[in-house]
Amino acid sequence: MPHHDQMPDNPSADAELVVQLAASAGLSAGEAARVVADVVAWYREPVEAYVRRRHAYHRVYGKRNPEIFALIEGELADRVVAAPELSQRQLRRIVYG
Repeated sequence: MPHHDQMPDNPSADAELVVQLAASAGLSAGEAARVVADVVAWYREPVEAYVRRRHAYHRVYGKRNPEIFALIEGELADRVVAAPELSQRQLRRIVYG
């Protein structure tokens, strides 16, 4: 099982997740870190960019806007979406009210 000190320097890869993925999938720490970084990048896509990308995709396949927007609405309900950027003041308000 890889150790944290064997992981490549990759700030976007969660160290514990990389270790778990490497152990469960039989990957090297470097391979696991790349997989985690790819998945994290995929889910960091802002909602607006996701909606535009999916709209364009569905248009290519001949769907019309009412159907497209219903599809995207359903997709967003099941998608992990990037958190909004929060200031330190907003973070303090979350913690302290």
